Amino acid sequence: MSTHPVPLSAILAHHARQAPSRAALVLEDIAVSYGELDARSNRRARLMAAQGVRRGDFVTVALPNGLEFYETVFSIWKLGAIPNIVAARMARPEMEAILDLVRPRLFVGTPPGPGVPVLSAEAGELDRYSAAALPEAVSPHWKAMTSGGSTGRPKVIVDAAPAMRDPAEGFLCQQPGDTILNPGPLYHNAPFHCITMGMFSGATIVEMGRFDPLRALELIERHEVTWVTMVPTMMQRIWRLGPEVLSRFTLPSLRMMLHMAAPCAPWLKEAWIDWLGAERVWEYYGTTEGTGSTIISGVDWLARRGSVGQVRDGYAMKILDAEGHECPVGQVGEIFFRPDCGVGSTYHYLGSTARRIGEWEAPGDLGSVDEDGYLYLSDRRNDLIISGGANIYPQEVEAALEAHPGVKGSAVIGLPDEEWGARVHAIVQPVEGGAPDEAELLAFVADRLTRYKLPKRIEFTSEPLRDEAGKVRRAALRQARLEEAAEPETADVSRRASSV
Repeated sequence: MSTHPVPLSAILAHHARQAPSRAALVLEDIAVSYGELDARSNRRARLMAAQGVRRGDFVTVALPNGLEFYETVFSIWKLGAIPNIVAARMARPEMEAILDLVRPRLFVGTPPGPGVPVLSAEAGELDRYSAAALPEAVSPHWKAMTSGGSTGRPKVIVDAAPAMRDPAEGFLCQQPGDTILNPGPLYHNAPFHCITMGMFSGATIVEMGRFDPLRALELIERHEVTWVTMVPTMMQRIWRLGPEVLSRFTLPSLRMMLHMAAPCAPWLKEAWIDWLGAERVWEYYGTTEGTGSTIISGVDWLARRGSVGQVRDGYAMKILDAEGHECPVGQVGEIFFRPDCGVGSTYHYLGSTARRIGEWEAPGDLGSVDEDGYLYLSDRRNDLIISGGANIYPQEVEAALEAHPGVKGSAVIGLPDEEWGARVHAIVQPVEGGAPDEAELLAFVADRLTRYKLPKRIEFTSEPLRDEAGKVRRAALRQARLEEAAEPETADVSRRASSV
């Protein structure tokens, strides 16, 4: 096995030589070998090259999970280009804003409108291109993921690492040759990063396409999955299957279930630890920017309930107060990271700027550390809503609501949700005499926002939603609704906690 980096343009061929019969992908019980995936992506790379893609170009990929997605991403690396991953069903204004930032050489998927250079391939056209190996090429940046900025405007996070990887080096306790289930959408950074890293070390990826809780458990047992990453929403949906269903699954092959991307309710995590064992349930906290991260095992979590772990090797972490002074143990402040290779060494933004104090950079979260350096998260520094592991910025949703002529003002907040972690709740002040109803307003907003950002409920009010300075009072609005809900929910929460 190699102990030195291999260009991602050649990594499929490397694994095909090492283990010719090993499956790279399993989709709907159909296995695709590393050699077959290599040949298919060679053909697709030549098609892209014929349409002008060269080393260093961005190629925007707007495809659902599936064989075409994997073929496309590896074909981009084969040309030394940079995959820019976006949601296949992203709302047109968001997609156009990202394309304005990236200016891709090619767009793969359904374009948002005319004037976008789209990959054209008729049925059977790929067969006209050779499947032979291409010259090795190394992209200057192995990925460019998309996210919302602090104002809700899209930003692109361009990874500083070139497209090289040591196939013998597992990522986050992955091991060469693992069988990994992918239950998540690949346009999110966490599944994209974890799944491709697994393939770089020769894993077999069992691709779900779309998450279903019972099917996830069935796939883990049928294919003897050893490693999986989930978001707490998925954990919640699996747990809701109930003890009669869960008792049928012991998942003996599963070495590691790693959850990330959103806070996990302590009762839910404890339930999973009781089910699978503390040594198999892990948690990761980190940034798409690669500036810092922490990790914790279930064993350590039981000793430090609520922690997300210690900072990983290669990074440093500080908790700073509002004046930029380091906080003492146990005091909540803003989290700052610094990679050992230096500030700005892991990524650069298109469409945004980093929030830094000297050589330290903030991901936007608040937290504290104990005397052993274990981190405990408290809240977001801003009003970001994390629902099902996806980031939703209130200002973006408010802008879509306020584009309706019947809306005078709006405030969007996140309220607790057992399944999603948080749900989008919109409070709308309508214009006098022209108020839309909830269904009409939701339909209006659905044309402007990606589906997961849509409000779960719209509440109408005649009260002003901004203070004298013109700022939305989101924190006060959220607190008022939490207090209104607290009394009737108290008994239910107590019953639920006692049953876990």
